[in-house]
Amino acid sequence: MFTLKARRELASLDFGLDEEDACNILAKLTTEDSAGRLKSAATGEWMYLFKPHLSGLVLYVKLAVRGNCIVISFHEDAEDGHEEDA
Repeated sequence: MFTLKARRELASLDFGLDEEDACNILAKLTTEDSAGRLKSAATGEWMYLFKPHLSGLVLYVKLAVRGNCIVISFHEDAEDGHEEDA
């Protein structure tokens, strides 16, 4: 499942990826892609961060697990490696 925010971010990437493509990237995540976790200021739940590489670009992927995996963010990684908490 993708949040509306994650869908918009995915659509804004220059790769023409759809949700199925993103799910394939998620399925191939490794421990090397892990970038830690953070607690959501809005919900108090843990969100897991990943930075997989795609064609020389580092992506920023934030996931929450609520019975199913919820993709919170899916966009190009910012230089400082952080984004606003959703």
